Amino acid sequence: MGTGMAIETETKDCTSLSDAELAEMGDICADGPAKYDIGLLSKQREEWVLVTLARNGNALQGFSFCTLERIGGTPSVLIGMASVKRTSKRNEALRAILGAQFRRAVLAFPDEDVIIGTRFIEPAGFEAFRSVLKLDDIVPRPDHKATGEERAWGRRLAKRFGIDGSYEDRAFTATGTGVPPCVLDHESLKPDTVDPEVVALFAAIDVARGDSLVAFGWAMAEDLAALA
Repeated sequence: MGTGMAIETETKDCTSLSDAELAEMGDICADGPAKYDIGLLSKQREEWVLVTLARNGNALQGFSFCTLERIGGTPSVLIGMASVKRTSKRNEALRAILGAQFRRAVLAFPDEDVIIGTRFIEPAGFEAFRSVLKLDDIVPRPDHKATGEERAWGRRLAKRFGIDGSYEDRAFTATGTGVPPCVLDHESLKPDTVDPEVVALFAAIDVARGDSLVAFGWAMAEDLAALA
């Protein structure tokens, strides 16, 4: 564990988020590239079901809005807006947040594989998705031609995220409208180690325009069971 306090998480209904907590979340977002404002944050409170907050002592380290639901019968964890404070413990914070959401998934969908879907604006967050979560069959990924079924999943998620009008299903990208997209906002501790082929997936993403990349992977039932 090292020095300092362990990161603790709390997952609760979005309706019980206080204005003070929203203000803390806004402080974290001000540091990140996504630059979410308090108005957009409070809108998330209405659009999502659950929110996970991670703290180190009293200090908020990160948060993630999510919903557990079945999409066409398949258990899904949809991660909406999420942001992690730019500290040396940010990987730990991200792992704690997503671990808490996965434990919810185990309770909701025992003995089932679960699809995890979210959006990104830059390679470091995507790299964390690969390295921190250890998901199976992440799409899109370098050197992988998406199958028809995988492209269909991308379209389903784009629809669920409300971006299907501008979504390109072969590239897994959505063109923005000048508004910050609600993504998993995480910065790598070692940006120079991010796989160049992962960086290439984001070549067409115009962050200023509000573009985003839809990505998903599978959390296998046996891996989820280990969390419970």
